[in-house]
Amino acid sequence: MKRKILMLSLVAGCLLLTSCASKKELVNLQNENKTLNSSYQDAKEQLASSRTRVTSLEDQLAQERKNNQVLRSAYDALQGSLDKSLQSNNQTSVNIAKLVDEINASNAFIKRLVEAKTKSDSLNMALTNKLTRSLSTNELKEVDVQVLKGVVYVSLADNMLYKSGSYEINDRAAETLSKIAKIIKDYSDYDVLVEGNTDNIPISRANIRNNWDLSTLRASSVVQCLQNKYGVDPQKLTAAGRGEYNPITSNDTEVGKQRNRRTQIIITPKLDQFMDLIDKAPENQNK
Repeated sequence: MKRKILMLSLVAGCLLLTSCASKKELVNLQNENKTLNSSYQDAKEQLASSRTRVTSLEDQLAQERKNNQVLRSAYDALQGSLDKSLQSNNQTSVNIAKLVDEINASNAFIKRLVEAKTKSDSLNMALTNKLTRSLSTNELKEVDVQVLKGVVYVSLADNMLYKSGSYEINDRAAETLSKIAKIIKDYSDYDVLVEGNTDNIPISRANIRNNWDLSTLRASSVVQCLQNKYGVDPQKLTAAGRGEYNPITSNDTEVGKQRNRRTQIIITPKLDQFMDLIDKAPENQNK
């Protein structure tokens, strides 16, 4: 009996020990499971966070790619503009250089023109002064000497040169014409135009149909006198008649008519000199 009781006690003890061991192991397993479950939840949260971050990074990467494409397009556009600007600057530099050359050539041409004009003005003034000093006080009453626009005008009164209504030259005009002829011969680079003018009173005589004829014949008489009597080169001389159509004042008074009846000896620099300068004018390369 005692033996049975002992055996039961041993079995109960073993069961009790086994039960205690299983309970402890269960607690351990439960704790481990709890820890694993907590770690699992943390891992899930971390994974979700990582996925969110990856998505955000992918969005940022896509945006950066777009930005990079925009910047590349902008760079290409700027590079193209820079290339065009450099090309334009090179062309502009060439154009500026050409323009500077043209300006320099124009300035040189203008300088030559000014020098020629200054020389002409100086010669005109010297000619005028020389002629005026050579004329007597009485002659200066009937001879007017002026320089207008680079041309010397010697205006001789009609009553000093001719008889009324005639184109024959008076003897008393000879001395004055001789002085004028000497001046003309001294200035070989000048041309001479002798121009006859009348008042508006009609005239009709033998070989003189009207004032056109009278003014032209008077100019011709002076030209022939300068040539034949005083040796002026005829190639320098030109005769012209203006009739009554070039008055310097009104014909309403006798004084006005007398002033309009005149012969002008117009002394001008040879135009060939100025035409040569004009022919040498610089041409515009941009035509």
